[in-house]
Amino acid sequence: MAWATCLQQASMLPSILLKCNVYCTHYYSPIYLFMKKIALVIILFACTLANAQENKTKGLQTEVKGKTIQKDASDTATKTWKKGGIFGLNVSQAALSNWAAGGDDFSLALNMAVNGYAFYKKGKHSWDNTIAFNLGYVNTTSLGSRKNDDRLDFLSKYGYELHPKLNLSTLFNFRTQLFDGYTYPTATTKTFSSTFLSPAYVLLGVGLDWKPVKGLSIFFSPLTARVTIVNNDSLSAQGLYGVDPGKKSKFQLGAFSNITYAANINQNLTYTGRLDLFSDYLDKPQNIAVNMNNLFAVKISKALSATWSLDLIYDDNVKLFGVNKDAPRLQLKSMVGAGLLVKL
Repeated sequence: MAWATCLQQASMLPSILLKCNVYCTHYYSPIYLFMKKIALVIILFACTLANAQENKTKGLQTEVKGKTIQKDASDTATKTWKKGGIFGLNVSQAALSNWAAGGDDFSLALNMAVNGYAFYKKGKHSWDNTIAFNLGYVNTTSLGSRKNDDRLDFLSKYGYELHPKLNLSTLFNFRTQLFDGYTYPTATTKTFSSTFLSPAYVLLGVGLDWKPVKGLSIFFSPLTARVTIVNNDSLSAQGLYGVDPGKKSKFQLGAFSNITYAANINQNLTYTGRLDLFSDYLDKPQNIAVNMNNLFAVKISKALSATWSLDLIYDDNVKLFGVNKDAPRLQLKSMVGAGLLVKL
């Protein structure tokens, strides 16, 4: 039943994504088709886990059949807030001496991730808040010290229940970085490309939040305001990240979709994922801005885990790539590590 229900609901997703491009004349652009495939993979993955969860639940129901659990009459407390998070720290180091196969004499990589959440639920009202901070550093003999990760992301979503699986919701998102960033045209030269609030993205949308299965949320807003901020004078003077040269911000109005999923695949493997899609009604709506984060964590011991993170970003306004460093590209970051992973 879980498979049938979930697949029936998942069949609605292409039409939902299509509405994001209601003003677009190129519905079947490569980017749209790529994003459609990603979203369908997430839905089908959720269906598989939902079916497994349903079978597990049925087994537990059979096991406890005939047994009753009674609540203590003196216990009248209701838990309206759920709070927690995860702290992760991965470190790797290597040293070579007279190594015939070649390589850097010394290399050190350090990556830290902090993810926190606070969920409120009372009656028909819900308020979900998440914050993520990632910072990475790498040092090698040949390349020196470089930052390889820097992200600060806050997401807040208020919902009013229209149906057990459907909310009328308002979503707010703020995303930026904390430290200076550089691109490296060659191994010995670097170009200043980003810093705190340059860029930063502020998004506010009103729409529907659909939760077909546990852990899966699909938010769609047909009317969303998005502001790109470039507060640094030198970067704004270049007109980077879509702002006009000399301006500090750019306003966009369009459609937005946010898909989040979190699940315990088994006792040792967990997955969390998020996909953001934005189409600007005012400028090239067919060029959908994409931000996708994936994290798999395998528990090794109580405090140690192996992790794999895969991030994809595409924004037509981020023109820092290509031969002339003036073209957008699909940005991809994949990181595999093992280290400390502590639940807060």
